Parts: sequence; C-alpha cells; structure tokens
Amino acid sequence: MAEIAEELQIRDEDDEVSAEFLDAIIGAVEDDDLPQLRELTYALHEADLADVIALLPSGRREQFVSMLDTELNYAALTELEESVRDDVLEVLPNETLAEAVRELETDDAVYLLEDLDEAEQADILAKVPEEERAAVVRSLEYEEDSAGRLMQSEVVAVPPFWSVGQTIDYMRTADDLPNSFFEIFVVDPSFHLVGTVPVSRILRTRREWSIEDIMDEEQTLIPVDRDQEEVAHQFQRYNLVSAAVVDADERLVGAITVDDVVDVIQEEASEDMHRLAGVGDEGLADTVLETTRNRFVWLLINLATAVLASLVISMFDATIEQMVALAVLMPIVASMGGNAGTQTMTVAVRAIATRDLAPANALRVVMRETLVGLLNGVVFAVIMGALAYFWFGQTGLGIVIALAMTINMLVAGLSGIMIPLMLDHFEIDPAVASSVFVTTVTDVVGFFAFLGLAAFWLF
Repeated sequence: MAEIAEELQIRDEDDEVSAEFLDAIIGAVEDDDLPQLRELTYALHEADLADVIALLPSGRREQFVSMLDTELNYAALTELEESVRDDVLEVLPNETLAEAVRELETDDAVYLLEDLDEAEQADILAKVPEEERAAVVRSLEYEEDSAGRLMQSEVVAVPPFWSVGQTIDYMRTADDLPNSFFEIFVVDPSFHLVGTVPVSRILRTRREWSIEDIMDEEQTLIPVDRDQEEVAHQFQRYNLVSAAVVDADERLVGAITVDDVVDVIQEEASEDMHRLAGVGDEGLADTVLETTRNRFVWLLINLATAVLASLVISMFDATIEQMVALAVLMPIVASMGGNAGTQTMTVAVRAIATRDLAPANALRVVMRETLVGLLNGVVFAVIMGALAYFWFGQTGLGIVIALAMTINMLVAGLSGIMIPLMLDHFEIDPAVASSVFVTTVTDVVGFFAFLGLAAFWLF
C-alpha cells in the first residue's frame, strides 16, 4: 500500500489534484478500505486534503470523512469553503468536533462553529476545557467578518522589564502559546500595549538585554469590531505581517497574522467578482436548487431592465417599420455602450474596494473616464458610420449611428464611474448594484439616441 501511495502524484502539471490520485481515494472509499485510505492521506498537507474533500462527489465525501473520523487532519476543515465545510460538519459527531476545537487555534475553531445553531455549538463547547472554551465563546460573540472573528486569542505577551533571556525561557516552557507567531507583544499590568518585538530581533539579541530596550513603540492597533476588509487594507497599506487586536479600552485581546489576511483578500475579491456578475456567494459545491435560487433574483431584475429598454424601442415602432436597417443596427449601439460602461464600472468598483478611488481624486477620475468614453465614442462613430454607409448605402443612416454611438459611449463612461460612486456615497455596495444600473442606462440611452435621431433626421 505504501508503494501505491508513493507512486501516485498528488498534483498534476497544472497544480491541480491529479485524476489518478482522486480515483485512488474514491476507490478506497468505495471498497471501505480504511488502511488504504490512511496510507493515501496521512502525509497530505491540509490544503491538499481540503482540495481532495472538495472534489469528492457529495456521497463519497461524507463516507470519506466518516471513515477517517478522529484521524482526519482538522486543519483541513478550515481550508474548505463554507458549503463544503457545512456538509462535512454534519457527518462528524460532536465529540470529534470538540477535539478539533481543542486542537485548532481560536480563529480556526470559530470558523468551524460559527454557522452551527446555538444548541449544537453549546453541546460541542461543553466538551472543551473551560479556558479554551472561554476564548472561543468570546470570539463567537463578535460580529461576523470583524477583526474579533478573524483574530486568534492566543498571543505572546510579556512585560517591558523582562529580559530577552526570560522571554525566551517563557516561550520554551509555556503551554498556551500560539502554534506560530511573528511578534511578541509588550504590555503593561492592565494589558495595554506599549510595544512590540519581532521574533527575529529576540533571537539576535543577548539574553541580558531588556525587552523595553529593543521594542518598537509604534504599532498598528486594530479595533476588535473593525471589518475584515478594512483589516486587509491596513495589512496591505503598512506591509504588516501581524497586528495586535484591541478592545474598546485598547487592551490587547488577540492578534491577526498575514495568513488569515490572505484568505480575507481572496474571499473579498471573489465576493466582488461574484456580485458584479449577480451570482452572490455561491460556490461550486452548491446544489442545483441553491444555485438557481441565488441567480433567479438577479435575472429577474435584469428582465425588468430589458422590458424598460423594449418600451423605449416600442416608442419608435413606426420609425423602425419604415427602415428595417434600424432594427439591424440598434443592438450595436446598445451593446457597445454596455461594454464600455462595464469596463469603466469594473475599474471603478475595484478602485473603491481598494480605497484607490476616494473623494480626493474622484473628480479627476470622473473627468478621465468621461474623456475616455468620448474619445472611444468618436473613434467607433467613424467606424460604424462608414460601415453603415457601405452596408446600406445611406449617408444619413451613417451620420445617425455615428452620433448615437458617440452619445452612448460618452454616457457609458460617465455612468460607469458615477453610479458606483453614488452607490458608495449612500453606503450601498457598488459591487452588488452597479451592473444593473449601468446596463439600464446604456441600453435606454443607446436605443433612445439612435431611434430618436433616426426619427428626427431621416423621416
């Protein structure tokens, strides 16, 4: 069995879990071959194991987890997306989950428990020692997506009068320290932060030196109720590796490390991308009904905007009847405006999310995007005007579509930047609502400009 496990490549040349390895896992599960399953999984990194669990068919996934049970690497559960994690947690008994909570750091334990109902949380936590339970319960009381949920409660905190030697001895003997950490926090008797010392500096300093002499007094303090997206911005802005989390009285309550922030950055970026496309927070593991429900509302809103655009077209039905060429050309005007608006909107939404677009530079960016829309509109107006002339042999039609193209591309650039800014001003997530508004504006303006100019100019 060991030879089989060694011969199989876990990941292929594209860094994906290899089909051969996944087939071997599925085969061991189907055959109820626990020794083979142990052999295949015991040395897997938690991230690789999480990928395997996510790729397994739903029925096999539950069987896989049940077979391993207490032998499962609990850290892999923290790498799973929420829908897959919830499926796995339903299979594992509360005794096993309690063992996972005991082994994991606070932030990871909270991730496992946060979506369980209160009764099940209480049953699991009742099986956890009181000191560890108190830290998890305290973190669960903080708002979801806050620094309090993201932080680990375990920190290395020492008084400023300790020596480097005392600090090193403490780190070697204490049992309640985090598994990994980058900084030592220096606190006063009331646990207010007075400084920090990088671990690397401790290792390079003589034992008799005082912590107070080598600590950095300037720190980046993160309030416990700060949104995790704001936390990620702070880490990016100040190139942080770790940061202290403080309560309302500025007492140290935990720490956030860069590995947690990387997950937040990926989560927030994926969330914005999904919302721009109107697919919410869905994942590949969601069921057909869940996915359909998540997408239905957005599609319904888009249907309403499409009806609005159709009403504009119906206002000029007599004009269209007199020249079929208008029906052929008008989708071009609307689609080009829609594409241009989406380009500007995507850049704007991302810039707002990363705080690159703010009131201080908003006017300059609005002017830039408006001019870009105008210039693109003029260029494509020349192209489409010439194409319409050679296609249908009418100079007037070429002029009409050229003017309509210029107007709609200009409006697309302006709306693509102004709509996200306005939504953000009224504290509405631009990633959620911008797309439908921008599309509606460019469709309505495009059809109205083209058909209105045609009715006025050609008839």
